[in-house]
Amino acid sequence: MRAYLDIETAFDSSISVIGIYRPDIGTIQLIGSGVRDTPLYEALHGVRTLVTFNGSSFDLPIIRKRLYADLKHDFEHCDLLYVCRKRGLRGGLKRVEMLLGIGRATAGISGWDAPRLWQRYETGGDRAALELLLDYNREDVVNLAVLEGYLGLSEQSEPCAAVRHVFV
Repeated sequence: MRAYLDIETAFDSSISVIGIYRPDIGTIQLIGSGVRDTPLYEALHGVRTLVTFNGSSFDLPIIRKRLYADLKHDFEHCDLLYVCRKRGLRGGLKRVEMLLGIGRATAGISGWDAPRLWQRYETGGDRAALELLLDYNREDVVNLAVLEGYLGLSEQSEPCAAVRHVFV
């Protein structure tokens, strides 16, 4: 079983959202105080391989530092950034998606916007900012599965639309 993982961080480098897409159950998003090791491992129960984009350098080291969860040790890992580079696809995830014609409803939002959206929610209670951040993160993790299919590393299938939020 594969799971697709992406994190969003706040201005202080804390993790504001961990998004996990599993084709069998959909998207699970750990948010704010729900970003803890126990819910993370619960969401990954039964998973053998984690798939990320630049997760080797960003997502997994930050999770290890912040949650003391060594996902590189506990799971196999496929970083699509390096697969894309070997195939001549350069740039970040959004650029690669654009090159391959993978669409997203949150086009125009980038990782640089994530801390601002989180701050608007955390300091001002802006629910629309939180919803946009969660939509952006959900598209990141679902599109990792779509990208993997485009690269021929897995079978392409219709994404599971279910979403579960964990605030705890």
